[in-house]
Amino acid sequence: QVQLVESGGGSVQAGDSLRLSCVASEDTSNNYCVAWFRQALGKEREGVATPESDGTTTYADSVKGRFTISEDNAKNTLFLQMNSLKPEDTAMYYCAAALRTRFWRYGRYWIQCGEFTYWGQGTPVTVSS
Repeated sequence: QVQLVESGGGSVQAGDSLRLSCVASEDTSNNYCVAWFRQALGKEREGVATPESDGTTTYADSVKGRFTISEDNAKNTLFLQMNSLKPEDTAMYYCAAALRTRFWRYGRYWIQCGEFTYWGQGTPVTVSS
């Protein structure tokens, strides 16, 4: 099973940027969906950047235009670039992986993600005003 280790969190001022990294123990490009989630103190966990069946990424409305997910498959690493950070972005950030399958429909391949059962330990982000 894949293991995930996040890093890059920290304490910053509003308007600053951070880039989170998530290193996987194996190549996830073929068999896993990967995503970023966050959980603020006293709140439910929410998806920040999650994959869609067409291979695109859905971003939470609160981070659209500010956060970008990317991958370096050669290094088994997932990134979350966070710009224009706001105090409400303060949370523990997690990367997660789910087993993935592909299926053919309407003349192309689509992906189906299972349950996100593989989680890193999280990296904290604190944004002060």
